[in-house]
Amino acid sequence: MLNFKSFFIGETFSLMSFRGMRPTCLAMAVSAFVAGCSSGPDYKTPSTPDPVGASFVSQPGSVDSNKMLPTQWWKLYQDPTLELLVEEALKANTDLRVALANIDRSRAVYGEARSGQYPATQVSAGVGYGRDQTSWSGTGQAPSQWHSTGGLDIAYEVDLFGRVRRDIEAAQYDADAVAAAYDATRLVVVAETTRSYVDACAYGESMEITQSSIELAQKNLSIISSQQQVGAASRLDVERAGLTLARTQATLPLLRHQHDAALFELAALMGRTPSQIPDAAKVCTKAPEIAGKLPVGNGANLLRRRPDVRQAERRLAADTARIGVSVADLYPQITLGASVNYLRNDNLKGDRVWSFSLGPLISWSFPNTMVVRSHIAQAKAKSAASLASFHGTVLNALKEAEQSLSAYNAAMEQRDALIEARNRAASAASLADERYSGGSISYLNVLVAQASLIDARAEVVASDQRVGASRVSVFKALGGGW
Repeated sequence: MLNFKSFFIGETFSLMSFRGMRPTCLAMAVSAFVAGCSSGPDYKTPSTPDPVGASFVSQPGSVDSNKMLPTQWWKLYQDPTLELLVEEALKANTDLRVALANIDRSRAVYGEARSGQYPATQVSAGVGYGRDQTSWSGTGQAPSQWHSTGGLDIAYEVDLFGRVRRDIEAAQYDADAVAAAYDATRLVVVAETTRSYVDACAYGESMEITQSSIELAQKNLSIISSQQQVGAASRLDVERAGLTLARTQATLPLLRHQHDAALFELAALMGRTPSQIPDAAKVCTKAPEIAGKLPVGNGANLLRRRPDVRQAERRLAADTARIGVSVADLYPQITLGASVNYLRNDNLKGDRVWSFSLGPLISWSFPNTMVVRSHIAQAKAKSAASLASFHGTVLNALKEAEQSLSAYNAAMEQRDALIEARNRAASAASLADERYSGGSISYLNVLVAQASLIDARAEVVASDQRVGASRVSVFKALGGGW
């Protein structure tokens, strides 16, 4: 049974009691004006289920839980073509380009949040020519004159209650979450590129075997037709041989479609058009394999690798920090301001004016804090939802890992059984040929044995494709090494 430790957001606040409205930070400000404090709860990483440090429940004999999954796991195939395909996909994939742009944007947002630590400045200057009748004290029309103005305004928010700091924290955590999303996209791109290449190779092999099976069926039909002409075989034997040929031929168009679909998918992942399919993938007729056991590690390593878990955790941290941003609005906002202004009228002798101002500005929504308290409640609810989402992401990661390992184990066992069936079908077909040559059986028995061999060979190749796909699913579920 999974046992989550409770994580109560907003359990304690360092600022004040909401009931008593006792501004402890304000008291701190009196003793240490610039020290300040942080509003809202301090973020703590939530706990994860206890079993994550242990080995996986599914323990196929073909995996090794004592070895960590390498970062560049696709190199375990030791296939130079695959490595080049993955390298190009990581450079040209459009989803990755979007994810990179999102990282740049999140960094810019973080930079904007950090600007709150520094004074805001504004400089203005202007020159004009005209007549100011409203300020003219003489008779008649005011003289036309040139005038110039200039000004400098500086404003600095004294972050006594941590609003700016919490805002910066939230922006930093958001940027971390976007970076984790980029890693998740990398994982998908590498996994699907590998899967598409493995599928294309497996379907290429399937087409080769199907083509050889068609040639065998055509040979059988030719032999039985010749025998039927001389009375050594019946029309029924001919029809049965033709049936076997037609069934074998019927599988080839679907395999071609599946082969083409895998190649088109591969091209799209690499940022290419369908007409730019890599030649090495087109001619591949043997899916790459991995020698030895798959390194899978354990549950704790899984959660460190999974980018979606990191992304959910960073979102929770950002939403927790935003509680502090809302809590800080309960307190006065203190801004230190300074301004200098200059006015000069050229046609009026001595008409030059300097003005300046310096001092703090305090703004506070007290006593009506209903809107602020509503914002706090919203932030706490969003953080609670993020916590639940994090726990769900953890459980989903563990579930996907176990499912992929179980599916891989089943695919491996099925392939072993199908290989045994293919070997026996080949032996039976060979024996049938020998016995037919000796005259002890009819050619019908030969046709049945050869049809069984054709089916067994096709099933093994299809099983190879399932094993290859399930192996990639294992790597993907384990977090891909990042």
